[in-house]
Amino acid sequence: MSKQPTKDALFIAGPVGQLQAVLETPSNDDLSGAVVVCHPHPQHGGTMHNKVAHTLARTFVRLGFAALRFNFRGTENSEGRFDDGVGELDDALAAVDWMRNRLPGQPLWLAGFSFGAAIAVRAAVETDVAGLITVAPAVSRFASDMETQPVCPWLVVQGDQDELVDIDALIDWMNTLQPGPELLILEDAEHFFHGRLMDLREVVSAFVSDRIRDQSRT
Repeated sequence: MSKQPTKDALFIAGPVGQLQAVLETPSNDDLSGAVVVCHPHPQHGGTMHNKVAHTLARTFVRLGFAALRFNFRGTENSEGRFDDGVGELDDALAAVDWMRNRLPGQPLWLAGFSFGAAIAVRAAVETDVAGLITVAPAVSRFASDMETQPVCPWLVVQGDQDELVDIDALIDWMNTLQPGPELLILEDAEHFFHGRLMDLREVVSAFVSDRIRDQSRT
C-alpha cells in the first residue's frame, strides 16, 4: 500500500497579513514539481477546502507534485479583507514566492477554480510558471482586460452546463488570445462539477502528464 501524502497546516506571509494554507507533499522524495491552487470566490463561500480546489491539489499530488492551497485575504483564518480580485492577485503571487523558496528549482504550476482560476490566469502573466490549469475561469469579471496572456502550457476545463460562467462568452474571450489555451469541455457538467470530479481529475492529470513528458525532452 502506498503511503499517504504528508499534509501540513500552516500560515504564510501575505501582503496584508498571514494567509492560512495547507501544503500536501507526496510520500516519495522525488518530486515532479510544485503547484499553487487558488480557490473560488470567498464572498460566495469559496475557501481552500472547496471540492474542486481540493481535487486539483490531489491530482497534482498523485503526479508527484507538492501542492499548496491557501485562503485569500479575509477568508477563514487569513488576515485582511476581500479586495475584489486586486489584492487577491498579490496573495497568489505571495503564495508562489513562498512555494519557490520552499522548493527551489522545482517547476512550478498554477491552478485555480472559478474566481481562483481568473486570479491564476493573471498571476501566470505576472510570473513565469511551468504550466496553468484553469477550471471554469470567471474571466469576464476578473481577467477580461489583460493586455498580455500566459505563455506557458495552459488548459481550460469548462462544463457545458455551467450556470455561473457563460461558455459562449468564455470561448469568445479565448478567441481573442494568440495562441490561447487548450480548451476541454466536459459534457453535462455544471459549475461545481457535481458527480464529475473524477472526470475532472483524469483530464487534468492527462494534460499535466503530457506537458511533463514534453518538458523532459527539451
